[in-house]
Amino acid sequence: MRIGEVAVRTGLSLRTIRYYEESGLVAPSALSQGGLRLYTEADAARLMIIRRMTPLGFTLDEMRVLLAITDRLDGEEPPTADERDQLLRRVAEFERATAERVADLRSQLVGAEEFAAMLRERIARFVHV
Repeated sequence: MRIGEVAVRTGLSLRTIRYYEESGLVAPSALSQGGLRLYTEADAARLMIIRRMTPLGFTLDEMRVLLAITDRLDGEEPPTADERDQLLRRVAEFERATAERVADLRSQLVGAEEFAAMLRERIARFVHV
């Protein structure tokens, strides 16, 4: 796929994809003869991981760590049992951090919904006067 196709598939802008390339989080799998970036399904999946981590406030370094872990777990040469266990413990840490961040976002959403309701009530008081 070309970068435009990946952008549509992932919902990321071309600029954002290039930023993630510059940050070392993702790289096109190949270049066309004309120099266009070419991506695979795996590249798009990697961008989706990044896309899902971003609104949860994970840093670029945290993203790099998780991507390195998933690369190792999914690599052609399987990790040893001890290494696999260690990697899975790290994934579990990311899962716990994600759950905490999701809970924080839910709490923020409740507050935002209450605020929106307050504003609607205020508007309704003056509209029906």
